[in-house]
Amino acid sequence: MWESILYFYGYTVFFYSLALIISYVLLLILAYIRTTRYLHWTNDHICQAVEGSPFAPGVSIVAPAYNESKTIIDNVNSLLQLDYPNFEVVIVNDGSKDNTLELLIDYFDLEEVPYEYVQHVHSKPFRRLFRSKNAEYHRLTVVDKVNGGTKADAVNAGLNVVRTPYFINTDVDCILSRDAIKHCIFPILQDESIIAVSGTMSMSNGNTVSDGQLVNIHPASKPIPLFQDLEYKRSFLIGKMGWSQVNAMNNVSGGYGLFNTEVVLAAGGYDSSSFAEDMDMITRMIGYCCEQKRPYKVVQIPHTCCWTEGPSSIKVLKRQRIRWGRGLMQHMWKHRYMLFNPKYKRLGMITLPYTLFFELLAPIIEAIGMLMLLFLLFTNGVNWQSFWVLLAAIYIFSLLLSSFVIFFDYMPGGSYKHSSSYLKLVIAAILEPIVYHPLIVFFSIKGYYNYLTKRSAVWGEMTRTGMKRTPAKP
Repeated sequence: MWESILYFYGYTVFFYSLALIISYVLLLILAYIRTTRYLHWTNDHICQAVEGSPFAPGVSIVAPAYNESKTIIDNVNSLLQLDYPNFEVVIVNDGSKDNTLELLIDYFDLEEVPYEYVQHVHSKPFRRLFRSKNAEYHRLTVVDKVNGGTKADAVNAGLNVVRTPYFINTDVDCILSRDAIKHCIFPILQDESIIAVSGTMSMSNGNTVSDGQLVNIHPASKPIPLFQDLEYKRSFLIGKMGWSQVNAMNNVSGGYGLFNTEVVLAAGGYDSSSFAEDMDMITRMIGYCCEQKRPYKVVQIPHTCCWTEGPSSIKVLKRQRIRWGRGLMQHMWKHRYMLFNPKYKRLGMITLPYTLFFELLAPIIEAIGMLMLLFLLFTNGVNWQSFWVLLAAIYIFSLLLSSFVIFFDYMPGGSYKHSSSYLKLVIAAILEPIVYHPLIVFFSIKGYYNYLTKRSAVWGEMTRTGMKRTPAKP
């Protein structure tokens, strides 16, 4: 009996792995096609096209803030310095317990203004709205609200205030490139059916922020954010770029993304109970468009628009990935009615099935494989010649995939000014399958377990220690 089970599992894993490798190769090809097409437009051409267009829409940047007193002034100044003709910055003070709000009021010369707050999407109660008396900060609006416990609730409060046709969802501690809005609006000027644009994100750990921008950008020195930087690049530059080519993206990161305000509001805004609110929002936006028979596209651009500070320790990484694992399972269960449903077009027939089989099930299959390997080791059932050949093949494929990721990042001009900086990413690519990936599998399984056993969970704070900042100028 055990022999039959092992044979069945062996063949299952073989064909599963083969299908996964084929999907990666297809995504590589699709990502290459989309990236090379995008590179036909230079950075100067994109910026000049947006600046010269009379149709460039207004954009609101919605950034929640909770207990951000140490960096809030630098962060807001950074957002206000973005280069775009028509934008506003909406900071949502999500019931901070420190003096975040007081610092904003003093530094930006804010005053409370009367405002008829209409709750288009649900959020915790609104308290006050502030705008600056100083014309220099006329783009800034600050919303003060009761803490909702999640970023989704704070973003919804910001959505109840914005009046522009598009908004950017980001974190207040993220650093945006000055031309980030232009790069995200450029595809929309070409195709109005686009409902969301995802800009590439990178890790800011270990870098220095001066005058609202990163200077002398380089990869993180600590191993955890370095591994995550490589992981981010693989997700954005291969996964999302590939899916974007066939209009089958399933996620626009909550760290940075531009959205059609009307569609988000019509879809009900962000779900505060979701542990994967970014994936959930895109799924419901696409679902709404399919149900209303409205044309839609969700696109990824290769331009690095945002730098965010990732976990710098295994403890913080564990908390983040357990939440992501829990959120993925919650998301798939919530939207199970869309699976293989032709009503939802590529989302139902391609994206969600792929997410189920190759993202949700992958950690489970890998964990079972490790248990099987341990069993075979104890029973002397390992064919060592086949084992080493298969292990080498999988490792080499992983290394080649990461090499393409690094190449794709280098193509549009690169995240880093010095080519030598990419050596760190190469070292990370060599070590990732051995050191980092097993941790991600374990944390994902723990997230699944927490969801299935209905364990209570909270949105934890991440200790930020990875960026150096020069003081804000008064």
